[in-house]
Amino acid sequence: MGLFDNFRFHHRFGRQDLGRHGERLAAKELRKRGYKILERRWRCRLGEIDLIAQDGDTLVIVEVKTRSRRDYGAPADAVDARKRRKLIQLAEAYLRARGLRDVIVRFDVVGVVCISGERPEITVLRSAFEA
Repeated sequence: MGLFDNFRFHHRFGRQDLGRHGERLAAKELRKRGYKILERRWRCRLGEIDLIAQDGDTLVIVEVKTRSRRDYGAPADAVDARKRRKLIQLAEAYLRARGLRDVIVRFDVVGVVCISGERPEITVLRSAFEA
């Protein structure tokens, strides 16, 4: 049994803490699905990538969206065209920084909903968009 298997969300986090908590839950879920987490919160001058993972031969850029209420809409809906463009730029910067070429890259979005008194809901949207 894992640390969060029976966890029910009871803590009121600040926005930044909620986001980090969501990233931890997302990483745990992705590992359960066979992903290897390579980096967390990778930063460059352009911004930050929440998680970078490997799924087989594919490098996966993961955007994690965490919500504390359902009435904000699905977390993945927050990844609009502007955010997609930014993630593509960040992925290109990551590939350059690591000297990676001829790599298959996929963009996944993980939505995490943490409502007080309830078990967190985690949704993984594979290939959420293409570059």
